[in-house]
Amino acid sequence: MKTIRNALFLLLLTLIATQPATAASKTNKIKITFIGASLVENNHVGNEWWTGGYVNGKEIQEGDAVTLSVKSTGTITLKAEAQEQDKIPDDGQVSASLKVASITKTVNKALTVTVVENRGRYSGNAAKWKFSFKLERVS
Repeated sequence: MKTIRNALFLLLLTLIATQPATAASKTNKIKITFIGASLVENNHVGNEWWTGGYVNGKEIQEGDAVTLSVKSTGTITLKAEAQEQDKIPDDGQVSASLKVASITKTVNKALTVTVVENRGRYSGNAAKWKFSFKLERVS
């Protein structure tokens, strides 16, 4: 009888100890929209551009959205890249990671990318791009 009681007590302790870990790793659906990229400032860097937005390493087009199933303990990585298109392209990129647990409502995230001219008479001049993303929980 004592052995059964001890086994039940051990089982109860195990269930109580593992419950928070199971609850903490709940899966959430997060919708990420790449709203767009806009040139904010251009000090003689160039006038032909390519821009790209990425969610967790995968490219997403302006205006498009992706929905991810992620654990509440996970993160979502946003990346923005701008490239001036000429014989020797100038490139700038920036990344940001957001914890899924911090996305409790709609979150607008802006990333600023700076592209610096690397050659010629305007060498050292910079262009700035603003990339806008929207993250929201979906049911």
